[in-house]
Amino acid sequence: MSKVEHSPLEEASEQVEVRRQKLTKLKEAGHPLYPNDFNPTGTTAEVLAEFGDLSAAELTAVSKSPRLAGRIMGVRRMGKASFFHIQDRGGRLQVYARKDRLGESGYALFQTMDVGDIVGVWGHLFRTKTGELTMEAEGIRLLTKCLRPLPEKWHGLADVEARYRQRYVDLMVNPEVRSIFEKRSRIVRLMRRFFEERGFLEVETPMMQAIPGGAEARPFVTHHNTLNTELYLRVAPELFLKRLLVGGFERVFELNRSFRNEGISVRHNPEFTMLEFYQAYATYEDLIRLTEELFVAIAEDISGSLQIPYGEHLIDLKTPWQRLTLKEAVVKYGGANEQEISTQEGLQGFAKGQGLPVDLHVPYGNLLVEVFEQVAESRLIQPTFMTGYPVEVSPLARKNDLNSALVDRFELYIGGRELANAFSELNDPADQRQRFLRQMETRNAGDDSANAIDEDYVRALEYGMPPAAGEGIGIDRLVMFFTDSPSIRDVILFPLLRPQR
Repeated sequence: MSKVEHSPLEEASEQVEVRRQKLTKLKEAGHPLYPNDFNPTGTTAEVLAEFGDLSAAELTAVSKSPRLAGRIMGVRRMGKASFFHIQDRGGRLQVYARKDRLGESGYALFQTMDVGDIVGVWGHLFRTKTGELTMEAEGIRLLTKCLRPLPEKWHGLADVEARYRQRYVDLMVNPEVRSIFEKRSRIVRLMRRFFEERGFLEVETPMMQAIPGGAEARPFVTHHNTLNTELYLRVAPELFLKRLLVGGFERVFELNRSFRNEGISVRHNPEFTMLEFYQAYATYEDLIRLTEELFVAIAEDISGSLQIPYGEHLIDLKTPWQRLTLKEAVVKYGGANEQEISTQEGLQGFAKGQGLPVDLHVPYGNLLVEVFEQVAESRLIQPTFMTGYPVEVSPLARKNDLNSALVDRFELYIGGRELANAFSELNDPADQRQRFLRQMETRNAGDDSANAIDEDYVRALEYGMPPAAGEGIGIDRLVMFFTDSPSIRDVILFPLLRPQR
C-alpha cells in the first residue's frame, strides 16, 4: 500500500517525516485517518464549571462520562501510563491515559499520537494527588494527525512576522493571543448592542464604488469586466450612509471593512475595520457625550474598571474628558505663542524654528494640522477631544456658526493615537459642491487622496438631508487600546504582510 501523499512544496524535516510515517502505518493498519463521526458532549470549560469544585470523594460518585475533542498539548509519558492536556475552544483539561484501562491496542494507538494531534477522548473524572481535576481516559480516537511539530519557543520568536504569517499556530500555542481576539469579538458585540439599544439601524453599503469618497485617502483600484469600468474599494462608507439619512433612516450604523492604499505601520493596515454611525437632529457635541458613554460601557464590561492600562500609562476614562483646540494643543505641547501661530507666516516661522518635517507651502489649515501632529499628537495620553479643525481639512463637515474658517468637528485621542473622528454634517448642497470643486483642484494638482466630485451625493443633498452628526471609530485601534496591544497587527487575525519570496 502506498504512502499518504503530501505536497511537494512542504518543507522536509526529520520530525515531519516521522509523523508522516506514523500516518502511513495507521492507514496500513486500517485506521480511518480523518474521521468525522466523533461528537463531543461539551467543552473543557463546561467540564471545569460543572465539576471543578467537587472533591475527590464527590467525583467518585459522578456517573457522567464526558466526551471531549481537542488538540493534545504537552504529553508526559511514563511507560504504561501518560498524562497530557487536551485543548479546545473552552480551555485545557488534563487527561490520564493508562495501558490497563485502554487495553493493549488502545494504548498502542495512543503511543503513536503526538503533541498537536486532534483527538476525541472520553472517561471519568478524578483528582490527582496534586488536586488537579483530570479525566482518566476510557477511550481515545485520533481525529486529525498533526504533521508538523508545534514550536516550543513560539512566543519568544525574534521574527514576530512569523507569528503573524502563521496565525493558526500563534492561536494554537498562545492563550493570550486567543484572548485578544475573543475580546475583539466581544467588543464588537457590545458596540452593536449599544447602538441598537439607542434606536440605530444596522445597514450595509457598497464596498466597491464608482467614485471614492468619504475620506481623504488613496483608494485601491479594481476593474469590473462586464461593465468595463474602473471601480474603487471604499475608503469610507460615509457618503452612502448619509444618503440613507436623506431617505428617512434617521439613525444608522455600519460595522464595515474599508481600504486605503497607504502605508503599513503599527497603527495602519491597508484593510481595516470601522464603525460609522449617523444621527439626524444631532450635533458633534451630542456625539462627544455618546462617545464617552460608549467607551465607558466597553470598559466596564471588558475590564470592570475605568482605569485601563495601556503601555506604560494608566488611562482614566472617567468623564468628562479633556477638550483642546488644535491651536491650544500646539501652544500647550509645542511651546508656541497662540497669536504667533494664528497667521500663515507665523505658523511657518514656528515650524521652521522647531525644525519640524512639514510642508511649509500648504494652506494654513493643512499646515496647522501637520504641526499639531508633530508636536502634540503623541502627548495626548489621557482621553482628549481635539476641536477647532479648519475647513480646508474637513470637506464634509459643517462650518462653525461663529467662525466660518472652522468646522464643528472633533477627533478623539487616547494614548497618543487617534481613535475617532466626528463632525456635524454639511447638508448645504451648494456649499458641498464648492468644497468638492476645491478638492478637485487639489486632486488635479497631484493629490490623489483628495475627494472627487460625487454628483449623485450632491443631488441627494438637494432632496434635503436633515441636520445631523456622524462619527467613525477605528475598531482595530479601539481593540488595541482595550487589550493593551502595541501594534495593529496584534489585533488583526491576518494582517497584510509583504509576500514571502
